[in-house]
Amino acid sequence: MLPYKNFIALLLFTISLNTTYSQRKFPTPAYADTISNPIKGDISSITEGKKIYTRFCVTCHGNKGKGDGIAAPGLAKPPADHTSDFVQKQRDGALYWIITEGNRPMPTYKTTLTPTQRWEVVNYIRTLAKEKKS
Repeated sequence: MLPYKNFIALLLFTISLNTTYSQRKFPTPAYADTISNPIKGDISSITEGKKIYTRFCVTCHGNKGKGDGIAAPGLAKPPADHTSDFVQKQRDGALYWIITEGNRPMPTYKTTLTPTQRWEVVNYIRTLAKEKKS
């Protein structure tokens, strides 16, 4: 009977780990999830976001956003893979907050990019998951 109880305990533990893993999010304050994206994710916004991303993000996150940029190997913490389910499941406000405040070793872009530019980057990041599927 004991091995059966151990199996059940292990199964429940595994389920709880998977649930916790699927609910992970960036280290953002709770209010970040409530920030609404005021910029429509249209072609114009995405095009501008891609230009900004290419200038500021590609070095670490790579051309396709996979976290494999030229600077990535030298960083203490690997850059996020923007095509991943983990990133794509974040709310727009959380992505915006990370871009604004930074996430070491990623710098803050609070004074480098305007709020509109940061939202345009969020809109562009949303397109990276679609590119992954093609």
